[in-house]
Amino acid sequence: MTFDVLNGRIIFSRVRVDSETGLKGATVRYYPLCLDISGKRCVVVGGGNVAERKVERLLACGARVEVVGKALTPVLAAWKGEGRIVHREADYGGSCLSGASLVIGATDDETVNGRIAKDARARGIPVNIVDDPARCDFILPSIVERGDLLIAVSTSGKSPALSRKIREELEETYGPEYAVLLEILGKLRGKVIAAGRCSAENRECFAAVVRSEILDDIRQKDWAKVKETIRRLTGVEMEVETR
Repeated sequence: MTFDVLNGRIIFSRVRVDSETGLKGATVRYYPLCLDISGKRCVVVGGGNVAERKVERLLACGARVEVVGKALTPVLAAWKGEGRIVHREADYGGSCLSGASLVIGATDDETVNGRIAKDARARGIPVNIVDDPARCDFILPSIVERGDLLIAVSTSGKSPALSRKIREELEETYGPEYAVLLEILGKLRGKVIAAGRCSAENRECFAAVVRSEILDDIRQKDWAKVKETIRRLTGVEMEVETR
């Protein structure tokens, strides 16, 4: 790890280690990105518990998942039987990656993982090797989800334990009421913009709603008060579904 001082701030970064030679190379600073993989072919090499967790997340995001490996966990086997995943019952080979948009290596064999990383990069396919940041083009953060609200925590691969701790703290702070609020704000946004007011006025409307006590009202399921708050701050009459 290295650090630089930029505008009075300490910027931490990681030095990439070449997965073939072991030599230090360019400094890595990760670019946060939310990627649409719906309908995309994603390959997971390995059929164990770690692979299962990676597959579960890919499926939740709408990917077309192919699992490569001779043995599957009971859950992966069930998903295969349900047609949710494609299973290539074979040892890894480079041809497995043809047409893939994303690759995850989740085997316990360092040699195989090295081949996966090398083959994926040769094809220009983003690759993640579990627990081996030096061989990754991307790393996977800890996730907190509340409906369409997605909060990602990353330690740049240095400490999964710390990522997990922070994620658990965020789970306590951001409860299910945030999913409801975001759904309301999404509907409200369309109505406010359709009213034809200027952008600055619209921004202030949204900010006023977010700053209000609306979250407390949602927690209390006081939907009449939620509707009144929206009407008072934005001028929009809006139905709010009870839950």
